[in-house]
Amino acid sequence: MVTILHDKDADLAHLNGKTVAVIGYGSQGTAQAQCLRDSGVHVIIGSRKGPSFDRAVADGFEVMSAGEAAEKADIIHILLPDEFHASVYANEIAPHMKAGKTLSFSHGFNIIYKRIVPPADVDVIMVAPKSPATEERKAYVAGFGVPGLIAVEQNASGNARNVALAMAKAMGFTRAGVLECTFAQETYEDLFGEQNCLCGGVVDLMRYGFEVLTEAGYPGEMAYFEVVHEMKLIVDIIIEKGIGAMNKVISNTAEFGEYYNGPKILPIDVKERMKESLKRIESGEFAQAFLKEFEAGYPNMKAKREELAKHPIEVTGARIRALFEHKK
Repeated sequence: MVTILHDKDADLAHLNGKTVAVIGYGSQGTAQAQCLRDSGVHVIIGSRKGPSFDRAVADGFEVMSAGEAAEKADIIHILLPDEFHASVYANEIAPHMKAGKTLSFSHGFNIIYKRIVPPADVDVIMVAPKSPATEERKAYVAGFGVPGLIAVEQNASGNARNVALAMAKAMGFTRAGVLECTFAQETYEDLFGEQNCLCGGVVDLMRYGFEVLTEAGYPGEMAYFEVVHEMKLIVDIIIEKGIGAMNKVISNTAEFGEYYNGPKILPIDVKERMKESLKRIESGEFAQAFLKEFEAGYPNMKAKREELAKHPIEVTGARIRALFEHKK
């Protein structure tokens, strides 16, 4: 069983006198940088000129190029999209990775797939929220925090774990609870969850359900409520109280249908396909495919986005969501 770490297990003193360079001021960069700063950490931002750079300046940060930030910082915390890490690291950050510095991430992709190979005399850590950035920041401002992960890949200084925990505390993660893992565990589990359950599996399940109902002649609006809108209501109960509690508040008809029909929809071969998916992630096959797509300019992703935008589930969904907008 994994130990859950809290505020008492972390000490912000390990960040005293240190400068943290947050590289990238997108959604996670914005949330994490602001939380660190509000906890008294000296934060600078590394960003190229553009909207993100301007936003960071407007938010009161000292902003400069990634290379300048890496040179000034003791801890370089990279929060760029995964596909941009390697080039920014090689061109701007690597020249400034000296003994005693810490290289930090919120996802292990580029370390595990060896897109970035840091020098042996620097610490390499991960501090990762298990939450979208907006919820992360909202929870911190409310005086709590979201759960998080920490990991240590290189511990040249002997103090890497303490620094990772201190950063997690500064961002509010230890208020909720932090799990200690490895870079490999986080990377493989994160990619697996996204592809098989959270994004891939759930989206396809909703879309197929919508198509089956509408192709059989049922109104799209009713289909959307059944297979998309109510999904959140069910998941919210599961997150708050568990699957058993969810089954207690639905009808007996619905619960019996779960046991009767669920295994017919997601039979054992789905589990076998998930195992194959995990192997593709662990072997690096998926990473290679993703990076090849990136290098080509995302042709398949762009085509899929356009196709999805035209799908009736999105068109109908826009109408349904409008029903819940608060009118002024």
